[in-house]
Amino acid sequence: MPTALRILLVEDERLIALLLSETLKDMGHSVCAIASTEADAVAQALAHLPDFMIVDAGLSDGDGVAAVEAILKTRLVPYLFVTGNAQKVRALRPDAVVLEKPFFELDLVAAIERALAVSVAT
Repeated sequence: MPTALRILLVEDERLIALLLSETLKDMGHSVCAIASTEADAVAQALAHLPDFMIVDAGLSDGDGVAAVEAILKTRLVPYLFVTGNAQKVRALRPDAVVLEKPFFELDLVAAIERALAVSVAT
């Protein structure tokens, strides 16, 4: 299990955001902000300087992949995509760690560890 992380959660479905936030807290992490749009994700990343980001690729207002690309232009932040359409994300960012919805907590733990390992390697 990685050390406690300050996580920016980008998810436009409120119930999923709340459930995921609670799961992350139970895992020992803290959620520094929850963003529901592409623009809000970029603003929250700049305001809170998270250690890690969990990003829904498909947002109702904007795009999670585009949000990550904008954030990475300002600073390097490890990230994990969660999505119902992993193929779309892999087509846009082939080297990204992607966790397909629905998933179990153990899958989330493993995906966070993979995403952190990838960020160290690059």
